Amino acid sequence: MELRQLQYVIQIAKEKNFSRAAEKLHIAQPSLSQQLSKLEQEIGVLLFRRTTNSVELTQAGQVFVNKSQTILDAVEQLKQEMDDMAQMRRGRLVVGTLPITGSHILPLVLPVFGAQYPQIEVVLVEDTTTRLEQLTASGGTDLSLLSLPLIDASLSWEPFLEEEICLAVPPQHRLAKRQGPIDIHELQEEPFIGLKRGQGFRQITVELCEQSGFTPQFVFESSNMETIQSLVAGGMGIAFVPQMLTRAKGSDFAPAYLSFTTKPTRTLVIASRKGRYLSKAADAFIRTLNKTLTNYR
Repeated sequence: MELRQLQYVIQIAKEKNFSRAAEKLHIAQPSLSQQLSKLEQEIGVLLFRRTTNSVELTQAGQVFVNKSQTILDAVEQLKQEMDDMAQMRRGRLVVGTLPITGSHILPLVLPVFGAQYPQIEVVLVEDTTTRLEQLTASGGTDLSLLSLPLIDASLSWEPFLEEEICLAVPPQHRLAKRQGPIDIHELQEEPFIGLKRGQGFRQITVELCEQSGFTPQFVFESSNMETIQSLVAGGMGIAFVPQMLTRAKGSDFAPAYLSFTTKPTRTLVIASRKGRYLSKAADAFIRTLNKTLTNYR
């Protein structure tokens, strides 16, 4: 059964005449009759009663016409929806993000994207690095903003920001008086405050310390970098902090910030499942992200 055969039946029913139907369909009458016979043989019922003067629908034919019209209407609607999506007049984009990344990156990007593509609905999913990798690999998100390294080999990614990592210490801490950068190995006796397990930046903290010969001792853990910085400012420990998330000097509960001699960085990437078709909306989001963040590179 083919869509064109549905159109043929509807046109014959409308005209009640093979010649007029064939003319409207721009095909030869013998071809139209042949297609109808082929269809009736396939479905096992007669759709029309043929007489010398007219063509009338059978009961089965009436049901077939009604259902066929519904199908053709749905196909036309589908074509329109696909065209709308192709022209980005409408659509839906699911973006995964880490809380510490989304809170600072997305407020810069989403207003620009929304102004350019107001009919694209953006759905945000905030979760841990581990969970977002799983969601992206399974198609639960179209794109996800993550930090390297990624564990799931089924993901492809492209970088959009290289960000320096600094050290946050309590304002009264002995290191707050230092004038220059410090070495990470100087921190091996310090109490650390960090993100909970499963967050990519926690792993970055651990790896940087292990590269300097020690394992950081976490005395407090949180899923929120803002909470971590407030605890540091309150004198509860030290923390590694992405440069973009540092608080302005003099603001309430602001730690003191120091740079490292090795200038460590984290790489933020936009990830998707390998081999998955990226919609025009997803591609437009990536372009908007890169263009908006040009000044932060």
